[in-house]
Amino acid sequence: MSSTLSGINLNRLVAFVAVVEAGSLTAAAGRLGVAKTMVSAHMQRLEAELGVNLLVRTTRRIALTEAGEKFYEAARGIVQSAEEAVNAIGQDRAELHGTLRITAPVDYSADVVAPLAVALQRTHPGLKIELHSGDRRFDLVAEGIDVAIRLGKLADSNHQAVRIAPLASWLVAAPSLLAGVKLSRPRDLLALPFVALSVLPEPSSWIFEGPGQRRERVHFEPRLTANSAHTTRSAAIAGGGMAILPEYAVAADIRSGRLVHVLPKWSVPSGGVYAVFPATRYRPQKVRVLIDALRAHLQQA
Repeated sequence: MSSTLSGINLNRLVAFVAVVEAGSLTAAAGRLGVAKTMVSAHMQRLEAELGVNLLVRTTRRIALTEAGEKFYEAARGIVQSAEEAVNAIGQDRAELHGTLRITAPVDYSADVVAPLAVALQRTHPGLKIELHSGDRRFDLVAEGIDVAIRLGKLADSNHQAVRIAPLASWLVAAPSLLAGVKLSRPRDLLALPFVALSVLPEPSSWIFEGPGQRRERVHFEPRLTANSAHTTRSAAIAGGGMAILPEYAVAADIRSGRLVHVLPKWSVPSGGVYAVFPATRYRPQKVRVLIDALRAHLQQA
């Protein structure tokens, strides 16, 4: 390579890393918030400064040359170190700036994260928030996500994670469904219809734990299945059957009497609310503020 470090523009390294991780000039431009022509210009000048071809452009995506693969590993480390240095300097700034990109499951995003994001923006007017709601697993690095809020049991990954709060699930039903029915233990539940939340690993099979550490497994035969907590909740309120749902989705309904917590002395396995983010030495201040705000909100709920 014919260039020296002093002659390399850091912006070109940032653009190069974004192109590699996003897979195209267009996606990299969207991730960086700049025009595609600017990203293309950065790539052309970087290759000219280094005197080598880093990228092979095909009709579908961009691939790395052998030199590009070696340079990407070094460039990624330089960009990450620079970001960490900037974040370290700004750790104690009271006012937040820039964009915070969050992903969360659809229902949790609507019920919890969106109102919290509005409150954060009121406190930090200089902070922009992009909320990506979806039940799929986002690629945090490739899609430029700062933090993912994930529920239940956390899958293994190369990312860092913080457990924010426990997440219990409750068996609920409409009062009309329970009229004249006597329930004393989980096996009695098979006499009633069941609405299953199909996105769960085993939506129809549950282990209940009760007094004296007694355990009973119940295999329901659902008459109705739904792929979102909101839809499952609506079906339960309408009397379509019992349902097992996260407490955040049904707590207000239980307080109002629209739903009843069935067999409250028996519980099903609980999970957690987690914040997951790309592994870095320094956690950005905007991410720390979000985690602290979400933890405080859930403790008060």
